[in-house]
Amino acid sequence: MKELLSFLSDLHDNNNREWFAENKERYLASLATHRANVTKLIAGIQAFDASVGTPTIENSTYRIYRDTRFSADKTPYKDFFSAFIARGGKKSGYLGYYLHISPKGNTWGEGSFIAAGNVCPEAFLLRSMREEIMDNAVAIEKAIAESGFSLDTSNALKRVPRGYTVAPEYEYLLRQKEFCLVHQLDSDWFLQPNWVEQTLSLFQKATPFITIMNRAIEFAYEEKKGIIAKKSKLY
Repeated sequence: MKELLSFLSDLHDNNNREWFAENKERYLASLATHRANVTKLIAGIQAFDASVGTPTIENSTYRIYRDTRFSADKTPYKDFFSAFIARGGKKSGYLGYYLHISPKGNTWGEGSFIAAGNVCPEAFLLRSMREEIMDNAVAIEKAIAESGFSLDTSNALKRVPRGYTVAPEYEYLLRQKEFCLVHQLDSDWFLQPNWVEQTLSLFQKATPFITIMNRAIEFAYEEKKGIIAKKSKLY
């Protein structure tokens, strides 16, 4: 991991195609290390959360190449390695377990972190999660508190959306536009010989939260499937 962290630190300071080409072998070695670690994380998460199913490396990791077409930032590479392990893969909409390795600060925040949840959910998924909050706010808050993670409120609404009601002390949950629990890490975390096992222990504490909210996601998909099936019968 020391070599991986060193590569990412140097990439942060030299984010251009010429430097990357000269250091392609370092990248490939670091990528192999990352993929091996993610494989261990997948197996470890499956041991305490069977609902993730059988994620693969391909649907749990991300390319290092940035899509700069619509961005003012034209740097060609991400200066971090990441993975999102979730039921159905990283694009499924389900809540899952996220790893972000970045020895230096970037647009994603300062340094490395892990997270449990999802971001940018589709409207029908967000609606279902808010309905779950109306039914089970006490259990959801308890799951957050016992996880040891912090709820990311940086993208929350200023007011409770119309049509949703809950006791005042839980209104902050309804104002969330996405549900993501975050736990910051420093680079020394990854220099521990058992950092994967330590990370799994942290992730496991967030599983009750993921289980509750994924129940709402599953219901939303089943409801959508029923609506589509009903419409198909009309034509």
